[in-house]
Amino acid sequence: MARFIIRRVLEAIPSLLGVSILSFIMLHIVPGNPVRLLLGQHWTPYRAAILTKNLGLNKPLYVQYLVWLWHALHGNFQFSYVYDRPVTGLIMQALPHTLELVAVALMMAHIFAILLGTIQAYYAGSWFDQTVTVIIYFLYSMPQFWIGILLVEFFAITLAWFPSGGITNPANPDPNFWSYVYHLVLPSATLAITTVAGWARYMRSSMVETLVQDYVRTARSKGAGELRVLFVHALRNSVLPLITLFGLSLPTLFGGAVVVEEIFNYPGMGLLYWNAAGDRDFPVLLGIIIFLGVITILGNLIADLLYAVVDPRISYN
Repeated sequence: MARFIIRRVLEAIPSLLGVSILSFIMLHIVPGNPVRLLLGQHWTPYRAAILTKNLGLNKPLYVQYLVWLWHALHGNFQFSYVYDRPVTGLIMQALPHTLELVAVALMMAHIFAILLGTIQAYYAGSWFDQTVTVIIYFLYSMPQFWIGILLVEFFAITLAWFPSGGITNPANPDPNFWSYVYHLVLPSATLAITTVAGWARYMRSSMVETLVQDYVRTARSKGAGELRVLFVHALRNSVLPLITLFGLSLPTLFGGAVVVEEIFNYPGMGLLYWNAAGDRDFPVLLGIIIFLGVITILGNLIADLLYAVVDPRISYN
């Protein structure tokens, strides 16, 4: 197991290097000049030249990348152009909020996808299965920003059940745990809805194949109840595709968090990335991309390890 983990970590190094090179090039070739944005109405050719030199943007692109890479290897992602603060500090401040959002969305997505997929497979071909399939395809086709707007309109404005944004109530100087949960409901639901729609289909297909296996028929012939057959004998093998999707969906979830956090003004890495993109704050953008790359690689590693936990036939020794 240890050799497998070490090998996967070593294999991740070229991937992160490639991500950093491509991201650095793409960020610098898109339209927009951070110097002009920073100076605003105070822009003059002289001031622009001085600031460009101070930021190191006057050097060739490959030199800028090598300088950035040297600092990044030492754990220094340089300073934000806009906030004039270390990028690492900005990310560490926003990262817990995004991790909370993604973790709750993942938990909701897994619970509802497993329940829906299992029930659909058990009643495959029935009116219930067909009705749920239509609803799932409808939700899967809807963009996240539209779902977020609908949830705000209905649950925050019309019914006034949940707040429309933020992480806590600004009028409450000492928010408790439930205040954070209260503000997390709509953003996490927005992020989870489209995920559930996709995962439920995978779960249904996997469960349909599992329910016709010999060991399931044997369990039924021995008198096992249907709930035991579904959630003890069949579920363990049927859930394997969701473990794969767990690792593959992390980039999508964090990417979706950019839109969701902007809609709900949720102070996480998504909102930080959104603002940095508008300001052409290259150090912040690169820092977030690398952090997300590391999280994605860790997610895929965890998914591989979970395979061995769920399926004893798999071993990495």
